[in-house]
Amino acid sequence: MKIKKTDVPVKIDVPGAVARQALDFGDATGYGMMAGEYFSMGAGTDLAGLLKGLETDLCQSPHWGYMIEGQMIVSYADGSEETVDGGDLFYWPPGHSVRATEDAEIILFSPQAEHCAVVNHIHAQVAG
Repeated sequence: MKIKKTDVPVKIDVPGAVARQALDFGDATGYGMMAGEYFSMGAGTDLAGLLKGLETDLCQSPHWGYMIEGQMIVSYADGSEETVDGGDLFYWPPGHSVRATEDAEIILFSPQAEHCAVVNHIHAQVAG
């Protein structure tokens, strides 16, 4: 799920301030501490191989985030894909993989326990 800034409904528009709000943008019920993350990925980087060995060989952490610049393709367990571009606000549910089609800079907010498990798995894959 993603949405362009210009498509997020304006709730407050007063001189000097505009507030936009996208409701029902993912569900964090049952998750503990969240981690704020900043990721840089070079064009051509594909995480699919590094996710092998996780449940369904996919990232099992949900992410809420913002693509600062670049472009990524997100692949989901059901075989669907979506393109996320610079300026997009997004939610990636558990069961996904990503590849950068352009150099990309993203900000993520993720459940700490779930995403640390994925990051530790990737670290072990790279080190091993």
